[in-house]
Amino acid sequence: MSTHDIKLEVCVDSIRSAFAAEDGGASRIELCSALGEGGLTPSVGTLKTIKETLTIPIYCMLRPRRGTDFVYSDEEMCALLTDMDLLRENGADGFVFGSLNPDRSINVDQCRHVLLASGGLPVTFHRAFDLTDQKSMDENVDMLRELGFRRLLSSGFRPTAADGVDCLAQLIAKHQRDFIVMPGAGIKVSNLEEILTVSRCLEFHASALDTAGEDYIAPTTTRMECDVTMGKQDVDPYYGTNSIVVRKMVTIAKAMSSR
Repeated sequence: MSTHDIKLEVCVDSIRSAFAAEDGGASRIELCSALGEGGLTPSVGTLKTIKETLTIPIYCMLRPRRGTDFVYSDEEMCALLTDMDLLRENGADGFVFGSLNPDRSINVDQCRHVLLASGGLPVTFHRAFDLTDQKSMDENVDMLRELGFRRLLSSGFRPTAADGVDCLAQLIAKHQRDFIVMPGAGIKVSNLEEILTVSRCLEFHASALDTAGEDYIAPTTTRMECDVTMGKQDVDPYYGTNSIVVRKMVTIAKAMSSR
């Protein structure tokens, strides 16, 4: 299938998950906070603590709030760029960002500001891409490349990468020579081989949670038995990245790389 190793990027929102990702053999980490909200900007303290131990690259999410609009005010961009400066100064190896206009087109001006502030570090355009007009997908990928983005994270305009794999395969076939299109969203051990086979991707993105394996383990945090919650997500168990799931995904990817 490929003469190159297929790389796994694992998205994490805790220190424990970051350690599990590297222990399982991930090639890179996307560091966020609040994955239950789709992933928000992580804290500098979390990044610094992880950088003291981890050796693989850490890309930091730049997303100041929840919401599926990805339309940011000037004030939100100011906060985002301030966070970016602090994360870069404290060891970020790259960033993940996406911004749209109200009509769902890519906000070129805000993208330029982020790329300029990156200091030459690689920047990924995230799944905000999946809210844009699918008919313009090739033109939009060309524009992202010309702006200076190194890769695109996408589910192929569908809720999961498995659902959008045919579209992802089209994007990868057309753009892979000079731009990385990275499938992500809903990738599990059970569907990974098919996604890799159809898409022919060189990188993929997964959270590799406990629940993404065939025999997941108990939640990684303890829920207090009381009526008090700190937010709506507290009603569900918290699952973190599982090193066994990561290792299984890496094993599948290595086997596919040698085909």
